[in-house]
Amino acid sequence: MTRSTFATIAATAWLLTAAGCASVAPIAAPPQAVEVPAQWGAGIDATAATPGPLAQWWQRFGDAQLSRLVERALQANTSVNSAQAALRQARALRDVTAAGLLPTLGASASARRIRTGSGSTTSTVNSFLAGLDASWELDVFGGQRSALQADEASALASAASLGDVQVSVAAEVALNYIALRNAQALLAIARENLASQRETLQITRWRLQAGLVTSLDVEQARTSAEQTAALLPALQKTADQTSHALSVLVGQAPSALSAELAATSPVPAAPDDLALAFPAETLRQRADVRAAEFEWSAARARVSQAEAARWPSFSLGGSLGLVSLTLGSLVDGSSLVSSVLGSVSGSLFDGGAARAQVGAQQAALEQSLQDYRSVVLVALRDVEDALVALRSDRERLAHLKDAADAATNAATLARHQYASGLVDFQTVLQTQRTQLGAQGDVASASADVSSDHVRLYKALGGGWTPDSASVAAVVTTQATVRQATSSAAH
Repeated sequence: MTRSTFATIAATAWLLTAAGCASVAPIAAPPQAVEVPAQWGAGIDATAATPGPLAQWWQRFGDAQLSRLVERALQANTSVNSAQAALRQARALRDVTAAGLLPTLGASASARRIRTGSGSTTSTVNSFLAGLDASWELDVFGGQRSALQADEASALASAASLGDVQVSVAAEVALNYIALRNAQALLAIARENLASQRETLQITRWRLQAGLVTSLDVEQARTSAEQTAALLPALQKTADQTSHALSVLVGQAPSALSAELAATSPVPAAPDDLALAFPAETLRQRADVRAAEFEWSAARARVSQAEAARWPSFSLGGSLGLVSLTLGSLVDGSSLVSSVLGSVSGSLFDGGAARAQVGAQQAALEQSLQDYRSVVLVALRDVEDALVALRSDRERLAHLKDAADAATNAATLARHQYASGLVDFQTVLQTQRTQLGAQGDVASASADVSSDHVRLYKALGGGWTPDSASVAAVVTTQATVRQATSSAAH
């Protein structure tokens, strides 16, 4: 075969390969497996709301230290770094599959020296060989293209899973930070009440010296003060352990942030002007829903790959070489050796293994659809639960604030009246205990409201931004989302 004929075959093979690569099907969207409601529960209508930016929701709390901790965690957290490595691995495996659609070309060269005979009748023959070998498996039935589509969807699922990890890490940092500030607030309340109780203890001792009360009042006052003092180590332990958790979340040793977080700061509070999107649009913001979509698409492509494996495979191969007895004539190309090979292979009997493999992949596709449905249902529940918790905790906080104000006034009046001998000491003790409990309840409820905001931002899918590849891949799903949104609105 002449060199021009071989070049023509190679060029034809290359064009067919390019055409095969170009025909890879786009990422498909799973069927609508869950009926999406028109609006959220908890008395909130999202149809007239304008969604606010959620990618960096932690900045809405107005706490610079919280923002720094979240940003550091997104850069150095071990779970985030592991998810990033998994994404790089998935993309590399996709590239390996993509390379399988292209012809392979190899080069070889050799030199050989043969001596025959013995004594004075020996002869020496040199031979030189240089050649190119090419092979290509034709993707006639689309098996390789389906494999590439599956790996592409898996890579996109890994990217979305990375986003899901980022969402979880950001929320975990915020929740632990709120818990730390709440523990510090409870410490401050306990110390303030302890100071008041010790003042009352001193007054009681003076009254004992004056013969106005008995030792029973003194011992009761001392008991109350010591019980409050016993709260301080437990609250400090909670604050220290929460600080350790934050250090680990940002990828550092447990005590790395102890000095940085030692200074007390108020519990961060988020504004109440959060605008909610349609439920269907909210699902599009959730990284775990995106990941489940891509996993379904990958399973769908693997069904096509298994079906294509039941058919014969075709391959082309060829070689082009130069053979010469001298190195100089090899360069001249005086001796050209070429070959081309076409082959087809297929299974005549496999005991039904290929058909069973298709059935297995179809079952895996059904599993991925149910997993997707489960993720969607959990996402809807997360938002509804967060909305209910936020509403109830806001109402609870308002009542607790009124109760704390009344308890503070009652404790102040009781101390003054006791100093004047108008009430007994049991009244003072009771009002002090009530004041301590009411102030602690207000601090904890305030932290609960802030935590509810964090959980709501997380449920809405805040904390990540899909990369451009993911955005391009899900263009085909936008019509489905718009249809779902329109159906929900009607």
